[in-house]
Amino acid sequence: MKQLPLDHVAIAVPSLASATPLYELLTGGTASQPERVETQGVIVTFIGTGTGRIELIEPTSPASPVARFLERRGPGLHHLAYRVDDLAATLALLKERGLRLIDEVPRPGAHQRLVAFIHPESTGGVLVELVQDRNDD
Repeated sequence: MKQLPLDHVAIAVPSLASATPLYELLTGGTASQPERVETQGVIVTFIGTGTGRIELIEPTSPASPVARFLERRGPGLHHLAYRVDDLAATLALLKERGLRLIDEVPRPGAHQRLVAFIHPESTGGVLVELVQDRNDD
């Protein structure tokens, strides 16, 4: 498997409105328009551009996974995301090598991308997201 570039670092927050100014100040970046991602029960904004940008994620309901995360752990690092060229093939390879996947098939994510998560039990306690740009023909 080739080296994967870091796409973003996600931070769970109770409020984008409260957290965004702080992360813009800390990074010198500008936040994107907030985007609602229904499949994940969140509203997200990205701060900065290119690799290693910050994604702030706010839950849309108390039942969402991110709301449960905030309830258990409070605001903070939620996941690391890596960019892949072929998400389905990468998932198949990781499953074949024994990693526990949260998503065995890609699903829609922010910015019209496909995403899938690897369970933290397989990654030393860190939730990992894999991201692929869509190739709509």
